[in-house]
Formats: sequence, C-alpha cells, structure tokens
Amino acid sequence: MDKEDAKKRIEKLRKLINDYRYHYHVLDESTMSEAAADSLKHELTLLEEKFPDLITPDSPTQRVAGKPLDKFTKVKHEKRMISLADVFSEEEVRDWITRDEKLIPGGQIKEFFTDIKMDGLACSLKYRDGIFVQAVTRGDGLVGEDVTLNVKTIQNVPLKLVSGKHPSSSDSLPVGREDSSEEGVFSEVEVRGEIVIFKKDFEHLNELQRKHGEAEFANPRNLAAGSIRQLDPRVAASRPLRFIAYDLVTPDSATWQDAYKILRELGFQTSGEDKVFNANEKSRLFEYIEDLDGYRKGLPFNTDGMVIKINDRATYDSLGIVGKTPRGAVAFKFPAEESTTVVRDIVISIGRTGAATPVAILDPVSVAGTTVRHASLHNADEIRRLDVRIGDTVIIYKAGDIIPQVKEVLTSLRPEGTVAFNYKEALKHQYPDLEFERPAGEVVYRVKGESSDFILKRAIEYYASKPALNIEGLGEKNVVALVDAGLVKSIADLYRLKEGEVARLERFGKLSAKNLVEAIRKSKTPALAKFITALGIRHVGAQTATSLAREFKTLDSLVNTSEDDLLKIPDIGEVVAESILAWFSDEDNLKLLDDLKELGVSPLEEKADNLPLIGKSYIVTGTLSSMGREEAEDKLRELGATVTSSVTKNTTALIVGEKPGKSKLTKADKLGIKTINEEEFLKLIS
Repeated sequence: MDKEDAKKRIEKLRKLINDYRYHYHVLDESTMSEAAADSLKHELTLLEEKFPDLITPDSPTQRVAGKPLDKFTKVKHEKRMISLADVFSEEEVRDWITRDEKLIPGGQIKEFFTDIKMDGLACSLKYRDGIFVQAVTRGDGLVGEDVTLNVKTIQNVPLKLVSGKHPSSSDSLPVGREDSSEEGVFSEVEVRGEIVIFKKDFEHLNELQRKHGEAEFANPRNLAAGSIRQLDPRVAASRPLRFIAYDLVTPDSATWQDAYKILRELGFQTSGEDKVFNANEKSRLFEYIEDLDGYRKGLPFNTDGMVIKINDRATYDSLGIVGKTPRGAVAFKFPAEESTTVVRDIVISIGRTGAATPVAILDPVSVAGTTVRHASLHNADEIRRLDVRIGDTVIIYKAGDIIPQVKEVLTSLRPEGTVAFNYKEALKHQYPDLEFERPAGEVVYRVKGESSDFILKRAIEYYASKPALNIEGLGEKNVVALVDAGLVKSIADLYRLKEGEVARLERFGKLSAKNLVEAIRKSKTPALAKFITALGIRHVGAQTATSLAREFKTLDSLVNTSEDDLLKIPDIGEVVAESILAWFSDEDNLKLLDDLKELGVSPLEEKADNLPLIGKSYIVTGTLSSMGREEAEDKLRELGATVTSSVTKNTTALIVGEKPGKSKLTKADKLGIKTINEEEFLKLIS
C-alpha cells in the first residue's frame, strides 16, 4: 500500500471508528461488536505507525485513555481436578438450576457464587506447615505432572503462607486450625488456580520478540501453559507468569465465599471479580452476566466466561459429579470473539459429491486465539445476501462453530472499483472443464450430469480400498452397480444398504449381497488413521493420516483443529495444512461426518503409547513373500514407525524383498543406511 492509498484507507477507518465511538459512548448503542471495533483500531494504529506523518490530533489513536529436568514426574491428585460443563444462554443456566433443585433435599438453593473464568493452565499447589512443597498440573484430572520448580519462579505464589488478617480481606475470619507445627498455620493446605499471563505483560513480550526479529507468541494461554511445561525452570522464570487462586481444597470451608476470604488471608491473589447472589434474585445474576460481558475486555487478563457455583459447599459436594463435571457448577461462555480482516480472494471447493462450496481467502487474523485464513461463504445466495466482494473488509466470528463465518461486510471501507462476485463466471473460470447446475429447490451448485456420479464413484472406491478401510467386495464394478442403481448417493448410504435390495442387482446373489453388507458393517470401527485416509483429503496419504491420528487421537479433535496445531506436526507443511482445513470447511464433508456418526461409524481412538518403533523411519522395496507391500507398511505404522518412499539420511533401514528398486539400494549404500531382509523384517514386527 503506497502513501496515497494509505491516506484514503486511514480516512475511512477514522470515520467508521468515530461513528462507532459516538453511538457506543454517547448514544449508548452498539453498531458493531467491541471486538470488531478493536480490530479496526488496531489496523489504523499499524497504518499510522507505517506512515507517521499522516497522524492527526483528532485521530482515534490519539485519544488518551533451577536447574533443567530430564522429565516431569507423574503425580496422582488426592482429589480429582474437574472440568465444568459449558452453558451459553440464560435459558441453559435456568435449566441447570432446575435440575439441581430437584436433587437437593427441600429443593432450594440459597446462594450462588460467581467468579470470572480465567483462561490459563489449571494447577494445584500444596503447602505443608505453611511452606510451599509441590505444584501439579491438571493433567487428565486424575494424574498430573510435577512442575514445582517452574511454579516456584512465579512471583505471586507464596513460598510461605502468611497468617492473620490479609490487607485484601475486609475482615479476619475465625478459622479453626488443624494440627500444626507453628501457631496460626495450617498443617496441610491445597490451593488450586489458574496460571496466566496478563494482557499487558503479553503485549510487552511480543514487542520484545518483534524488536529482536523473532516470531510473536500466539496467545497468553498457550504461552503460560508452554512456559510451565518447559523442563528448564529458567524459561518459566523469564516469563511474567501469575497464579490466580480459585479453590481451597484443604482446609474445609463452609462456602465458596469463605474459601476466597481464606485464600486472600493466606496471601493468594484472586481475580477480584467474585460475587455472591441470593437465589431468590436470579435476575440480578443474569444482569451481572450481561454487565460482565460488556466490561471484560477491560480486565487485565483474558476470559471467555463466568463460573457459577452453588455457594454452600456441603450442598455442592452432595450433588456429586457426572463424568468429569460437577453438578453444582457451570461455566457460562460469552459470545464468540470477533475480528475484522480483508477478503483477498473467493475460491470454490468441489466436494466429494460434486457440490461447489465458496470459501473466502482472508488476510490472516487472530480470532479466539487461533489464526484464521479461511471462512465459509456457504453458497451463491449467501454471497449475494452479504454482497461480499474481493477486497472487502469483513467482520468474522466463531460462535461455537468449527468454521469461521462472515458476519458482515463493512461497505464503508470498500475500495473503489470493486464489482459484485459473479458466481457462475467464477465456476467457469476456476473449473473450465466441468459443467455445473443448480437443481430445483437447492441452494448449492453441483457438477452437472455423469461427472457428479463419477466423483462419487471415485470417492467410494477410495474409501473402500486397501490403503483405506479395505472393504471386501466393494471394488470398482460393484461400486458402479450400486451408484447406477441409485442405492448409494453418498458414502453414508453404504451403511444403509439392505441385503434384499443389493441381491436384486444383476451382479449380486443372496450370498454375495450378504457378504458385502456384512463387510461394510465390519468397517464401522476402523483405526482412526485408516478412516482419515479413507476421507480422501487432498495431499493426505496413509503416512500423513497416521501422523494426524497420533497427534489428535480422536476424529473430533482433528475436526476442531487449527492451522497452528497442524503445522506443529513435523511432516505437515502449509499446503497440506490448508488442504486439511479446507476439507473440514466444506459443508458436504461435515454433513457426511455427521451422517456416518449417526449410522454408527466410530473410528477407534488412537493409542500411541509405548509403540516400539516411534521415531524410526523405514522404506519397503521389492516383493515380500509373506505379505503385500501395503500390509507390511501398515504393520510398521501400527508399531509407530514412519514409512516413506524416498531414502534420506533420516531413514532407519531399507526393507528389501525380491526384485528391489536399484536406485533405492544405491542411495542407501551411499548414505550408509542399513538394509534388512524379509526374515529380519518379520522378527522386527513380531
């Protein structure tokens, strides 16, 4: 952007921001979310930093306003560290209250206790005779990791508990002491809380990163968690970490309100946002939730919600736990974070059934702590409704959904010369060899005629192939027969097939139909890596699918992933990561996953513990007499190995069968890579 373009953009930004400020601060009404306004202010600040001579006095930006460890030790929690169930509306909070009141003798809750929900790393601190002795992460709630040396470096964690009245307490609590070696000190204390980094400290750290030409940190939560999980305590010591207490496990307290008073008396920092509400005045509770949502952006720490608990701890404990969550508390989640960015392009993705789905390619922007580069535009009608154009500034949001959405186009920031997006012309330009049609009553354009069936047939063939789910009897000719007969219109329809309707087809009899339906039924619980392979995501073969399965463990975790998480995997680069994200941005694909789940298809959770070949890399060349090459590669992956097709210095060994590839043998010999025969291979995998 040259200076003249920057000047035009700055003028438009100032006008829009001033208009927002006037409505918000003077008229007490909002024309956009605070998050979106902050994003626009940030863009203006960056432009003025780049062109400082364009800054004017009336610009909105000028308004004054120990020693490294070898590994962490596992520690079992004496009392389970729980998670809270999320709720998203006043109605859901009222439903929670009603459920609890039915379980409480007398059916009455007297008081609610609330506190801000901190966004950090949960940790438990233990004290003996007033002295700090251990810190353990949440882990899975039952077992965590000993991070005592790292937590000891946090400046606001008391190494020795104070006794008597603490300055932050309004009054001194007459608390009974347990057996103690020193007067006025509890013999055993366990405090739980969140390790966080305040926003101003995080911004200062990123300023230093930029100053030194180093990559910026993504968000305070990840930085706090990553700092504590470093084996070298000097890393934690160099970061401005804070411990914010939210639970006193021991000693006992009658109410949550009492627990917080004791915590402050003992010298712990709390959020300062805790409150108590009479259960007979629920309206005050809901008013406070709304108020807190309004001012939480001004808090010194990040938060995405508010914790609501039954104040009386005896009642709270009596309600028990369901799964991993207590009945006596919920976490109210605030509306999704929003941000503004610019649409750089609109591309159309062709799904496995031939559906054409438009996706906005965006300037990278952080939303809810993750970097967003794409947003689904759903269909041609949605593009027309939003009037979104290439070059537009848009508000995007994530409202509990996996896929970022475009909420609004800021037309007042639209560049000159933009034209409305022509969906049909874009289809012709991006896919000149295909024809598209929009069936009557549908909003989605699809590949026209036999091409659509061709795409479906190829998708099913690959889904059933040996590298994928290996469904016996579902080869090319049978797939063609099923699709042409109209019995299968999507991959999910495979699991709806009935023996009788299959047996009526020309290629089938009763026995072959029964065998096929049974083989399909047996594929309902595949290994996760095999299922990921079967989805046919572009650039994702068997080895990449194995890496994804080991990293994310479950399909839900993969569906909810971010590009940052994908790029942490060694063999996944930006092209592959974007391909994976694009697949999970396609509405057809997400519907397919939902349909498969409803039909009982449930990939097995990946178990990657104690695999003997983790970290090793192999290549299979030539023909093996005991099994096919694909089966051999699968067995290696099942044991944790990486299987590649090219010999490199990182290859552990070359497995050689009959008639091996000469180029692979030559390169292995040149690099000093070990070769093993079939007999040695069989011993390896046994």
